[in-house]
Amino acid sequence: MSKFTYDTISSDMSGEGVRTIALNRPDALNAMNRRLIDEVAIAFDDANRDQSTRAIVFTGKGRAFCAGDDRREHVHPSSEAEARDLVNAIQRATEAIVFGQKPVVGAINGWAVGGGFEWAINCDFPIWEENAQGFFPEVSLNLFVTGAVTKLLPALVGPVKAREMLMFGQRYSAADLKACGVAWKVVPIDALQTEAVRVAERLAALPPMSVRAMKRVLNQASAESLRGALSLETEATVAGFLDPQTTQLLKAF
Repeated sequence: MSKFTYDTISSDMSGEGVRTIALNRPDALNAMNRRLIDEVAIAFDDANRDQSTRAIVFTGKGRAFCAGDDRREHVHPSSEAEARDLVNAIQRATEAIVFGQKPVVGAINGWAVGGGFEWAINCDFPIWEENAQGFFPEVSLNLFVTGAVTKLLPALVGPVKAREMLMFGQRYSAADLKACGVAWKVVPIDALQTEAVRVAERLAALPPMSVRAMKRVLNQASAESLRGALSLETEATVAGFLDPQTTQLLKAF
């Protein structure tokens, strides 16, 4: 099956063996509401099961990749069960991206904030457009990161740079992210989708068994620590949601 339909995601074949999964809430800068979070996991699971899909491009419609949590639709968890359900949904999306068998090329446009920045880091080959920016506001909001970035980011940039990025919440340009290893490539905005599909077509043209085995084995080597990071992040994020100060900080953000 090559066509899938979702409320907040578009998923279409955009090249030979290439599926583009695009966050499709452009009026909200593709900010994360619960429906979008759930559908990212579903869309990646569907793409990984689809025989016609051999590589995936992950991007955002409009002016941003993903502007993080949707403040307009944010419903703050009122119990531990609600908080845990929300955080588990966020972590399921990362598991679908990272542990899915098909290689993922990120086409990161505009803003990648918080959870959106996490999804960019989850991609196997993240390509950023030259005006894009990313940052993590979580610590300033009394929250915690998810997406296994507590494991992935130090591996990319080193532990000291990761502390800087995660604790201070400063904004980084695409050039900054290329220099520290978070961005694989940086291209002009009008070349982003073309380059992402080109790279994905190169991956799709390779023998699928060896490509999938390479992704699986590379991830399997650190799978235990990645899943450990996901678990620890979940507990820390749930605790943050339940702290009354978090609600005040979120309203003021």
